[in-house]
Amino acid sequence: MIEDFYCEEVFSGKTPVDKVLETENVLAYHHTRPFWPVHIVVVPKQHVASVLELENDLLIELFDVIKQVAATVYQETGAARVLTNLGEYQDSKHLHFHVNSGEQIK
Repeated sequence: MIEDFYCEEVFSGKTPVDKVLETENVLAYHHTRPFWPVHIVVVPKQHVASVLELENDLLIELFDVIKQVAATVYQETGAARVLTNLGEYQDSKHLHFHVNSGEQIK
C-alpha cells in the first residue's frame, strides 16, 4: 500500500494529473478517482503529513489556492465543500484538501 500517494505517484510523474491551478508550492488537480461530480485535490508540493504539521508560511499560499478553486467551483455549480482528514480518515499521509460539489458518486 502506498503511504504517500502525492510524493510517490503525483509529484514523481508516475500518475499523470489534470491540473487546475499550480503555484510554486501548491498543486490543485482533478481527482484521479473522483468521489463527487466535481472533485479537485489541493496539495502542498513539499511533504506535510497533516494539517497538524502545517507551518504558517505555507498556510497562506495553500489557502489562497483553496480559496480560488472553491470560488470557481461555487461559481460554476452553486455550492462547494472543502475538507481534509486526519489519522485513520486520511488515506494518504500527506496533507491534502478536497474541494468538491454534488452528490457523492456511489
